[in-house]
Amino acid sequence: LVALARSWAAETVASGVTVNVVSPAATETAMLADPARTTVPPKLPPLGRLIQPREIAALVSFLLSPDAAAITGQEIQICGGASLAA
Repeated sequence: LVALARSWAAETVASGVTVNVVSPAATETAMLADPARTTVPPKLPPLGRLIQPREIAALVSFLLSPDAAAITGQEIQICGGASLAA
């Protein structure tokens, strides 16, 4: 997916179109709170809590704004430090 996004970004950058990938870690959603889900809780990132949907929405909102016009072809991880602990 990231390679495809980078390819699209290279093809569309001259037109002013940006393409990025947002990669969230375990996110607090109804699916994770479902009692029918397995009894194994999701592994928390070093931050110590799940990512909140509003945090992902805020990042996507920023990427769609004119302030992010120079950001293209990037994978942005919103992971609470999980990618650092690997």
